[in-house]
Amino acid sequence: MKITETIFQDGNHKWVAIIRDPEKPNFLVDTNEYLVTHGGEGILLDPGGAEIFPAVFSALSSEFDPSKLGAVFASHQDPDICSSLALWLEFNPKMRCYVSALWNSFLPHFGGTAETFVSIPDEGMDIPLAGLALRAVPAHYLHSSGNFNVYDKLAKIFFSGDIGAALLPPGQDGLFVEDFDKHIRFAEGFHRRYMGSTEAKRRWCERVSQLDIDMLCPQHGAIYRGGDVQRFISWFDDLQIGIAKN
Repeated sequence: MKITETIFQDGNHKWVAIIRDPEKPNFLVDTNEYLVTHGGEGILLDPGGAEIFPAVFSALSSEFDPSKLGAVFASHQDPDICSSLALWLEFNPKMRCYVSALWNSFLPHFGGTAETFVSIPDEGMDIPLAGLALRAVPAHYLHSSGNFNVYDKLAKIFFSGDIGAALLPPGQDGLFVEDFDKHIRFAEGFHRRYMGSTEAKRRWCERVSQLDIDMLCPQHGAIYRGGDVQRFISWFDDLQIGIAKN
């Protein structure tokens, strides 16, 4: 992978961003994967598509013993999120996958058994990681009817899935958003079309605004940090969504 970088570490608690494989075919959308480790255990957020599994596995292995990876989290059901699932399960058949209850009979088409999947109820739940609780936060209809984000209160990191995603042009591959006004142009079209509910968007913005967040980490594009987190939430709150041109 092009970038494998620790974005947070405090003692035995760590976040690693694994993003932008330079050898990925240009017909595949770029994706970000995030490894969270705590107390010697790990969970991978949106583990990615089958096509990039070798690169993600190699990058993860450079940072963490993959045999200690006990779970993955899938924000929703799309193939760029979790079509690599069968390959992860081939490595560790006991691995668990946390996903919305809406998708726990759909994702087995990517691999696994009924025991693989831990259903997240609509209201969310805590995901345990070696005594730490990561919070699955509802983000339904943004852009999936069963969609979740993850909040890490200890690290003050919010994994936002496709919310905040930007489809960046070649050459713009920085890890963090450096110029919000310039960056957000590459997010606007995606959010207008892929986010389907104004009411859900407003509820999400209200809910997330109440959290203490230092970094908002989307599944595509660069990471928002500092004042750009609230700037994004305000921008999204004001954006007209869910309308196609034709």
